[in-house]
Amino acid sequence: MTDFKEQLEDRRKVVDGKATEYRTTRDEWNGKTKTHTTTRNELNAEVRELIVQVREQREIREQMNEIVREKKSARSTASDAVKAAKLSLDNAKGPQQAAPVREPGRKGKWEKRPPTVHSLKKDLSRLETEFEQGKHTGNNETKVMKRMKEINAEILKLKKFDDSNGDLKDARALVHEAMAQQEIAHDEVQKAATAAQEAHELMLQWNEEVDRQRELAEAAHRGLRTSKKEADKAHRFYIVSLRCLHSIQDMLRAMRGASAGAGQKPSARVEVQDLMGKLMSGQTLTTEELMQLQSFD
Repeated sequence: MTDFKEQLEDRRKVVDGKATEYRTTRDEWNGKTKTHTTTRNELNAEVRELIVQVREQREIREQMNEIVREKKSARSTASDAVKAAKLSLDNAKGPQQAAPVREPGRKGKWEKRPPTVHSLKKDLSRLETEFEQGKHTGNNETKVMKRMKEINAEILKLKKFDDSNGDLKDARALVHEAMAQQEIAHDEVQKAATAAQEAHELMLQWNEEVDRQRELAEAAHRGLRTSKKEADKAHRFYIVSLRCLHSIQDMLRAMRGASAGAGQKPSARVEVQDLMGKLMSGQTLTTEELMQLQSFD
């Protein structure tokens, strides 16, 4: 009987150690479950915020694309105005300075455009540069000097003609104004297109961040499920250990009662049975009650 009692006592200590070990393991896994839950919830909240940012950037992009379409329409109107103004200018210049046209019967050939103040000044500047560089010497120098004087005379003649032609002045002013409006419209198109592209790129960046954060949230959720599963397993082992411990304690009490001629105090046994009844029925015991149950001997 004494040997059997000693064996039971040894088993009680082993089971008691196992119960403590399972309880510790369960609590550790429960702690990890809480951590994973917090991490997952925080990441999911960030994902929701990022999705809002993505939607906002998409709306901005669509708005800017609509503005781009409007500005392109305005630019097209401005371009038409430039064409009309240039046509009026050509009409004001007269046939001698009109824009070149194709020669009849000669495919791809154009009539030579009459000289303008701008083209003459360009030729004069080229000749002056060549003269300064010493490219024209001897008889050729005389020819170049003569040509430069002729160009200056032509420039003065054209300027005099332009100054005396009010319609031409007005036409040129209209061309300049139309081209200025065209440039403004083009700049506005470029600005709107740039803003739309920036919103699109930012939307893509937010989308990538959504995917990254969502992957992290899913990883945290997987960790949560794993830790919860391990915590539940450790808890089941803990409950089995408590049942085994309770059975061993019952046997030890019975043996002590038999040897002492008296049983365990009814109140203590009833208390143990009540706690085990709650535990086996699925109710949650407080830490104090579990420690109390484990400490009965």
